[in-house]
Amino acid sequence: MKLIILDRDGVINVDSAQFIKSPEEWKPIPGSLDAIARLTQEGYRVVIATNQSGVGRGLFDMATLNAIHDKMHRAVGVAGGRIDAVFYCPHAADSTCACRKPKPGMLEEIARRFNVALAGVPTVGDSLRDLQAAAAVDATPMLVKTGKGAKTFEAGGLPEGTQVFDDLAAVAGGLIQ
Repeated sequence: MKLIILDRDGVINVDSAQFIKSPEEWKPIPGSLDAIARLTQEGYRVVIATNQSGVGRGLFDMATLNAIHDKMHRAVGVAGGRIDAVFYCPHAADSTCACRKPKPGMLEEIARRFNVALAGVPTVGDSLRDLQAAAAVDATPMLVKTGKGAKTFEAGGLPEGTQVFDDLAAVAGGLIQ
């Protein structure tokens, strides 16, 4: 099985320092939906792994998070793609949970649910914590320069072997040859 793990905010959709708190605020990054469609059509199982501390902070509830994800699923479907699963950490940033990236718990759960080893699995994010979680499970960390990615790249300190791309469309182009 070909698997790819994507962060949500800053990779698929435009990020916001004030959080994405409603379906209306969820706006795809140009080219991201087509990139997911290309990956789907090439046989990739597309899985999202996203920290959503806005739930834990009380900025939005689970029904709203589900509505945001429903909008994302529908938009990807219209583009001809599919998201096979969405995993999220709802805990606040100061939580000691095992699922909040950079901890690898969410990715380990993906491995269990899909019954796969994550070694070498492309894992795309725009922040250092996304890349650190990927490296912790021996996945291949991929940084996109959308969202917080350009600042993450400039700050340096990326895990060894991190691949850098302009956006999700470039990731898809690099994987599909």
